[in-house]
Amino acid sequence: MKEKVLLVDDEEGIRTVLSVAIADAGYTVVTAENGTEALSILSREPIQLIVTDIKMPGMDGLELLQKIKKLNHEAEVIMITGHGDMHSAIESLRLGAGDFITKPLHEAALEISLERALEKIQIREQLREYTENLEHLVLEKSKELVEAERMAAVGQTVASMSHAIKNVAGGLEGGMFVLEKGLELENQEYLRQGWEMVRRDVERIKNLAMDLLDYAKPVTITPKECDPNSPAKQVRDLLLSKAQNNNVELVLDMAHTLPTMRLDPKAIHECLTNLVSNAIDACQDLLEGDKRVTIRTMDGGGLSVKYIVSDTGHGIAPEILTKVFNSFFTTKGSRGTGIGLMATKKLVKEMNGSIMANSGLGRGATFTITIPTAHVVT
Repeated sequence: MKEKVLLVDDEEGIRTVLSVAIADAGYTVVTAENGTEALSILSREPIQLIVTDIKMPGMDGLELLQKIKKLNHEAEVIMITGHGDMHSAIESLRLGAGDFITKPLHEAALEISLERALEKIQIREQLREYTENLEHLVLEKSKELVEAERMAAVGQTVASMSHAIKNVAGGLEGGMFVLEKGLELENQEYLRQGWEMVRRDVERIKNLAMDLLDYAKPVTITPKECDPNSPAKQVRDLLLSKAQNNNVELVLDMAHTLPTMRLDPKAIHECLTNLVSNAIDACQDLLEGDKRVTIRTMDGGGLSVKYIVSDTGHGIAPEILTKVFNSFFTTKGSRGTGIGLMATKKLVKEMNGSIMANSGLGRGATFTITIPTAHVVT
């Protein structure tokens, strides 16, 4: 279906010529000879693209522009102005016009202006769809969490989730603003930056949805006889390439005297994967110095096994350290979802264990998981 354009001009000859030019550009044209008729048309059908002359008897183009914006603030209005009337053209931009073209009109200039206006409308619609889908998805996951009673403080969870949504939506709005500026100024660098911002936040939406889905899955702890060092070895092997790609040394320091124990190696593996991945991220931003992550295992006095993940990153401030296990809290900015540590704490709790964080600015961070167990007599 062709996009409709409302053309407003008090001169019949100009309406005829411009109608042909706009139709040749692939649009359906609706005409009005004055502002009153234009507003009457817009009240009956929501036309998004409007081209109007500024100088008209009665209601001029500037007054019409203000009334259009009150009816639909997202309408794209292109103003037609005389060559010497730049003051009115600039005033129209201040009042919300998307563009202006000067007389005598050139068909190519009009077509380019319409294309840019249509691109703005399409970008807004796409971003609105992304945001609506995100809100719908997060609401669905919220209901699942509440119905399964997976969170003790539902009010706190909803508030935290709303904050996460707000952050992503804010990022999308920022990307939209940069994209619109790129279209308005025909600046390829702005367009590239804006699209990168949108792409990044769409990826964050996907990660948030997947993390929520994983978090909502029922947890079943299945202990079995195993080597307590085995999950640590597997995580080291799994994340070694990520560490190397970020110039981070990944060290494995195992207590070789640990006996066979009854543990859930899969759950421990998942916990260590989250912690080690976070530790690598904490080191990758260091510009210089020792970039190292250490995975350590220790015997907890015959009653438990300890898994310790430490890094040499920037560290975590004391006021932030108390919040790292909160729902949807993240120190990674746009890169994080705030679910990794929350899910880790949940798994550790299901294993009747505990997790502690210790850090300070400039001295890295250390996370210690303690899992109660029983030595298996062999």
